[in-house]
Amino acid sequence: MGSMKTAISIEDGLLREADAAARSLGVSRSRLFAVALDSFLRNQRRETMLRQLNEVYGGKADPSEKALRGRMKEKLHATLKDRW
Repeated sequence: MGSMKTAISIEDGLLREADAAARSLGVSRSRLFAVALDSFLRNQRRETMLRQLNEVYGGKADPSEKALRGRMKEKLHATLKDRW
């Protein structure tokens, strides 16, 4: 995997802070930006996946699913009651 040189505009204060962080970590500014962007994009992918899962599983259950959950709870309670 190669690298591509690019130009971006960043607020002066943010750039100074990034430079200080890069020096503190002992990495180049480019490396700091690459790692930060990678982290940001991974987080965005996780958030997207979580949002999609919540859409699929967070909705209202259909009646047959509710009935099945009810029977499962009853079975679990009966099993626990018998054991104790």
